[in-house]
Parts: sequence; structure tokens; C-alpha cells
Amino acid sequence: MPSPAQFQGSPQRRYYTGRDLDRAQAIADVRARAHRRMPRFVLEYLESGAGEEATLRRELDVWHEWCFVPRTLRDECHRSLSCSLLGRPARMPVAVAPTGLNGIFQRHGDTALAQGAARAGVPFVQSTMSNDPVEEVAKVPGLRHWWQLYVFGPDEIWQALTDRADAAGCEAMMLTTNAQLFGRREWYARTRATKTRPTLPTMLNAARHPSWALRTFNHGMPGFPNVIDFVPKDRRGFFESAFWIREQMPKSLSWETVAKIRDRWKKPMFLKGLLHPDDILRARDSGVDGVVLGSHGGRQADGSIAPLDVLPRAREIVGDSVALYLSGGIRRGADVLKALALGADAVLAGRAPLYGLCAGGADGVARSLAILHDEALNELGQIGAPALEALGPELLARRADLPLAPHPTG
Repeated sequence: MPSPAQFQGSPQRRYYTGRDLDRAQAIADVRARAHRRMPRFVLEYLESGAGEEATLRRELDVWHEWCFVPRTLRDECHRSLSCSLLGRPARMPVAVAPTGLNGIFQRHGDTALAQGAARAGVPFVQSTMSNDPVEEVAKVPGLRHWWQLYVFGPDEIWQALTDRADAAGCEAMMLTTNAQLFGRREWYARTRATKTRPTLPTMLNAARHPSWALRTFNHGMPGFPNVIDFVPKDRRGFFESAFWIREQMPKSLSWETVAKIRDRWKKPMFLKGLLHPDDILRARDSGVDGVVLGSHGGRQADGSIAPLDVLPRAREIVGDSVALYLSGGIRRGADVLKALALGADAVLAGRAPLYGLCAGGADGVARSLAILHDEALNELGQIGAPALEALGPELLARRADLPLAPHPTG
């Protein structure tokens, strides 16, 4: 949709894509630089969703269905986004979401994400399918290190991964519940001729990005060090191991599995990827410490609701009994505030810090998180909320419900 500030494309506008990340004004600038630096197949892996990408589109569009109803003449001298996550202070109610295969963006991409998160003062959730060992990521100074668990193969595997994350000092665990059956990501699949071989146009396009190849493959293809010992020796190549692990995902993951993991993991535990109210209710009573609403970034079921659609109902269901987080479509600081106003305790940002990783490594991650922080802090003042505690549904109106009803007193 064209901007109302432009007339027939004038003034001409373009996002900043240069090296000075401090000049990036929004996540869109960081994203534009990422698109400039990455080859097509990497961008398809990063950006694409399942099927017609209806869920991905919904995750982004839903934020615009809610409008702020600002208050005025309020004391905004001491605004802060500081909060408590799992009983410990955080600079803002944001954590870096777990994402896998970050080694295709740059070598040691997971460590760079952790470094950026530590600098921003927020937790980093490391994926089972990360390309850096959990013990190496744990060495990042000042890091709040959380672990995301995929269940695959026999119980001995998730038990070993759980114990390893515990030994590495991970503070919390997120068990992903909605990825046992891999979504049909058509556009990313079109970049490959076979499971393990890219198409010729894909390879030619990658050859036009030699600096990316040098940053990423200067010591060979990335691997999956946290799980590679469980993979058959003849399937340990990059693509081969990824597909083997996918094949081992049990279609029978159940609430009984959740109970087993809860019994073994003694630290805070979240269930990630819930959208149905009945599942949220059962999660509340399952003994976990938190629920993460999410659609896996629009990469699993196509045509589903967005996490924000169910957020107010989810808060009604869980009350204050467990933490309630939201993951999906966070691109603006205003998105963070809207989520909190509708009932979330915090949000997970996935693609936004990944754009930063692609744009400039750990510095880019830190810049993306700083943008979210600065936007949210400014918007907090714009809507007349002196603190996060002042956020509530009364500061929002759904577009479909406009105009606002008259006040009862007239």
C-alpha cells in the first residue's frame, strides 16, 4: 500500500542499506540490508512461510487491526521498559526466539545472536537445531541462556539433550509442540533440485555473493553439534542430517511426553506453539511455568489464526497461574506494547534479530533489538502510559469496533 506521505511516488524513498548500522531507523532498514547481502535461497529460508503464506501474512496484518487510544497529560518523565522475566531483571519484555540453521547466515550465527541478546539485556533461546554447541554459546558473557527442545527419536535423545542443556547452565526450556510434521514451505523448496542439491539458478545466484560465502563457509559447511552424535554416520552431511532428524520427529508427541519432560527438567519450562484455547487450558494445568502462543513463524499450518488473535482469550484462560508469551510478527516496538496491553507478559522476536544477524552479525542483532527498545519506549510516551504496568486493553481499540462507543456519562 502506498504511503499517504507520498504523491505518485514522490518524494522518492528507499531504506538505508549501508554499513553504518546506527543509521538504521527501523527493522525494515536492517531487513533491506539483509536482502542486499544474502543470496536468494538463504532469503527464502529466512522469509518464506508455508503454502500460500496466509498464516505468515496474518501474523503481520493482525497488528494493524488494533489501534492505540492515547491518553494525555500524564507524567512520562520516568518511562522504562525494564521488567522481570522468570524472576530476574530484563531491559525489556523481549527474548530472542529459537531459530535453527543460523549457520547459513554466517558462521557461528547462534553465538552472534547470543552476543547481541546479551548486549541488549534480553534472553536468547537456543534451538536444538542450532549450529553451535550449547556449551560454547553458554560462554557468552552476560547471557541469559534458554534452551528450545525438539523431541525426535527415542526418549534417550531428548533426555540427553535436556541433561546437556541443564549442565550448560540454561535457565529455562521451551518445548516446541507444533513442528512434529514439517510444514510445506513451497518457495524454499523451489530453490532445490533434490533434497540435498540446489537448483542451478540457485547456485549461480549464490556465486554472486562471495562475501557471504566467505563469512559462512570459510571452514566448511555448518553442522548440528548438539545432535550429531545421534545421527547415523552415513547421514551426517549438512542436508542429510537435517532431513534425517526431520524424519525422526514422532507424530505421537503427546501430553504424556510433556509430563515426562516436566518431571526431568526442574527449571522453568514453557510449551511453545499453542493456539487453540483447549490446548492452552490443558497447558495451564500440566505443571509447566509458561505458554508461548505461536504459529512457528507462519511456517507450519497455512491459513491458521495468528497468536495475537487468541491472546486476550489465552490470558482469560491462564489468569496469573503461568507466564504467557507471544511469538510471531514482531517488527515494531509498538507490536511489543500491543501484545502486553492484550495480556502477554513478554514476546519472542524471531525474524527481526535474524535480519540483524544477516545485516551485520552480533552488531546487527544488537541494533535490531535496540530499535525495538527505542521504538517501544517512545511509543509508551506517545500513548500516555508512564510504565509497562499502565498497559491494558483500554488503551487499544480494534478497527472493526470503531467508532468508539460514547462514554456512559455522555
